[in-house]
Amino acid sequence: MRKPIVAVVGRPNVGKSTIFNRIVGSRVAIVEDFPGVTRDRLYHEVEWLNHHFILIDTGGIQWETDDIYTQVKKQAEIAVEEADVILFVVDTQAGVTTADNDVAAILRRTGKPVILAANKTDVFCMDEVYEFYNLGLGTPIPISAVHGTNMGDLLDAIIGQFSEDFDTTEEEGVIKIAVIGKPNVGKSSLVNKLVGEERVIVSDIAGTTRDAIDTSLIIDDQKYLLIDTAGIRRRSRIDDVLEKYSVIRSFKAVDRADVVLLMIDSCEGISEQDKRIAGYAHEQGKAAIILVNKWDLFSKETNTMKEYTETLREELGFLRYAPVLFISALSGQRVHKIIEMVDFVYAQTTKRISTSIINQLLREIMMLNPPPTDKGKKLKISYGTQARIKPPTFILFVNDTELMHFSYRRHIENKFREAIGFEGTPVRIIVRGKKGD
Repeated sequence: MRKPIVAVVGRPNVGKSTIFNRIVGSRVAIVEDFPGVTRDRLYHEVEWLNHHFILIDTGGIQWETDDIYTQVKKQAEIAVEEADVILFVVDTQAGVTTADNDVAAILRRTGKPVILAANKTDVFCMDEVYEFYNLGLGTPIPISAVHGTNMGDLLDAIIGQFSEDFDTTEEEGVIKIAVIGKPNVGKSSLVNKLVGEERVIVSDIAGTTRDAIDTSLIIDDQKYLLIDTAGIRRRSRIDDVLEKYSVIRSFKAVDRADVVLLMIDSCEGISEQDKRIAGYAHEQGKAAIILVNKWDLFSKETNTMKEYTETLREELGFLRYAPVLFISALSGQRVHKIIEMVDFVYAQTTKRISTSIINQLLREIMMLNPPPTDKGKKLKISYGTQARIKPPTFILFVNDTELMHFSYRRHIENKFREAIGFEGTPVRIIVRGKKGD
């Protein structure tokens, strides 16, 4: 299920980053009292009343021009294209400005839901808010991001605009595969090779693929949806405005996917950005396969593949469950194994284990490696059950959640993997106290 995207737009210094921080519940964005502080695109998953969405602070786009009105207008245009709901922030202390009118004109033409937040309404005098009706975007919601006033009403208004079909847009029975990685790593070439025709433009210029392009594929009556995402590069190297927003599209693709193919350039090795990309997929609970591309160009010696794999395991320690394939998207080397591996890890991430087997495993684990104790009190696991799939998630009921050390939780996960498999997928273990405790 794809999460709704909410973009915070508005001219500089109206409080966008403060609102962003207030909603996510921490000082994620840098806040200073002068324009242009936010240098990077900021994303954060937010939950409000069981509604999950991705909030984007759009304040950081920097253009070459010094024309502030041109900057704000372009920011609004791109944000509107990518977002599902727009949170338009205005400053009641400054009143309606030319930039506000320009952005409002853009928003009115889109037909997308717009929430108008009248920020810095500290004394809640409605006289400060009335003039913003002239923007033609409905009733302004007076808030004070600094003091947190009326933020609940603002969030209610935001989730009230979410479409009801976010979780019904994808066809059932289709395995959705997102191809992710840095720009110019060979994602489009891989999709073309898998499909068998030139369905995606291939270029050596980083950032060619602006959007997440869907390609349907049927193999042995199984339907697949290949999502070729725009390349993600380090933020400090992003100069183009549109490419900054392509990151949002890549996040959307990961959210939609069942299996993620993380492509790494064998010649360049593992970068910090590779780790960030892999980390996002891991945090979202996606099954993953690591594809080491351009292997035909890599200088090899004895045990080169084994040594490279060991390096991957060290650098991507949290992704140890992901199988590794060494391929050449250009020549087709081992590409035929990818779909076979996708089927395998998809079966692992959708695997359901009976409650009786889970509890038998737990008894064996506790017998061979007794649970830890703290100040004479011993951890007791009374019951375990599987709560969901994609990824496999287990709930363990214990006598005291504080006694469940992360190392013992990891030990249980490792033993589950030894007994059951789960190769290619995260495994989540949730610990809960006994009811009434």
